[in-house]
Amino acid sequence: MRYVGMIKRLLTSLLFILSLASCVRAQNVPERLQTGYDELDSKLEKLISADELAIGAKAAAALENALFLDAREAVEYDVSHLPGAINIGYDKLNLKTVKNVDKSRPVVVYCTVGYRSERAAKKLRKKGFTNVYNLYGSIYAWKLAGLPLEDATGKPTERLHTYNEKWGSFVPDSIGEKVWE
Repeated sequence: MRYVGMIKRLLTSLLFILSLASCVRAQNVPERLQTGYDELDSKLEKLISADELAIGAKAAAALENALFLDAREAVEYDVSHLPGAINIGYDKLNLKTVKNVDKSRPVVVYCTVGYRSERAAKKLRKKGFTNVYNLYGSIYAWKLAGLPLEDATGKPTERLHTYNEKWGSFVPDSIGEKVWE
């Protein structure tokens, strides 16, 4: 009986320690990936991997000969996208658009915050691409870094497709005109 009580106390202590650990931040995000907007950064650290396969907006913009791939749906891409980016979609990922691309060329995949693009980047790596990065914070981080966006006609735009209203709350209203429909 004495052992049962000890085991119960041990299990209770273990559960307490585990519950405390769940309150700790999911990962330590390097400064090179932080967007500078605390609300977004706290969401991202729980949602996206901050590893060597992630790249910050300014570092991505500085990459030489990089190919930018937009892993959002066409309606999102048409509202705003990174200059020169190619839309590959997400629900039906269209990798035919990159079949003739040199697999060692730097490729930066992005979406709204980096969740969909992180998965698309993994698929590209499985297809043999060797220099693929997920844009950490994606189009939000790009815009927060003061970098330009363009619309479906290639003209500069201040409109930003936020996926939906909830995800639009992850960035300040000063980021531009938020669109989600």
